[in-house]
Amino acid sequence: MSVIRNILNSRSSKGGNFFISVQKILGFKPKDIVIYQKAFTHRSLNQRDKEGNAINFERLEFLGDAMLGAVIAGYLFKTVPGGNEGYLTKMRSKVVSRKHLNELGKDLNLIGLVQTNIPKEQFGANIHGNLFEALIGAIYWDRGYKYCKRFIYDRVINPYVDIEQLEGKVISYKSLLIEWCQKTKKTFNYEVYEDTGNDEIKHFAVKLRIDETVVAKARATSKKKAEEKASKRAYYALQNKIEN
Repeated sequence: MSVIRNILNSRSSKGGNFFISVQKILGFKPKDIVIYQKAFTHRSLNQRDKEGNAINFERLEFLGDAMLGAVIAGYLFKTVPGGNEGYLTKMRSKVVSRKHLNELGKDLNLIGLVQTNIPKEQFGANIHGNLFEALIGAIYWDRGYKYCKRFIYDRVINPYVDIEQLEGKVISYKSLLIEWCQKTKKTFNYEVYEDTGNDEIKHFAVKLRIDETVVAKARATSKKKAEEKASKRAYYALQNKIEN
């Protein structure tokens, strides 16, 4: 009997600590803490409910992504009355960029609340942004749009969204460079070549050619990152031509 009591007390203590941690992040009390537990449950636990549905943060991440986009869109629509559809879409993309969401998730140390069966070092960088979106989804499902909007304003819009700064912020140097090449009728090619480095983690090397001339080289742990890094170097090398 004492063994069972100890187990229950242990679970209660963990649940209480989780509730306190979540409340501190939110700035208000959750109604249903179970929803937030789902927001921090990794699929590696392979948990399922009575109906056989998977229990993890991925569905809440989907919901949070939609709610975050809606609140940001509403803010921009109201704040920039002269912005057309293309402008508003681009500005929203800058606010909810994967890099920015990852930074927000890191700042809140959301990864510290995750329940998982695998080492957290194996998650990859995007786990931080995924958890941030899942948390927003949980807030909406638990407390509704009003509290969801309040959280997004407190954690995203008020501290970070500056229209003038966003207008000059580049999301993707690769997209910017491709757009310039297409506009000026230049050919471009990202050529992946053999990486001879001795790193423990595999790296990819990329040469960026514009009109058959190599304008930048870069290496990174993925082709996408290497292409973006090469694009950034090319952008600064050609900045006067691109911006004029």
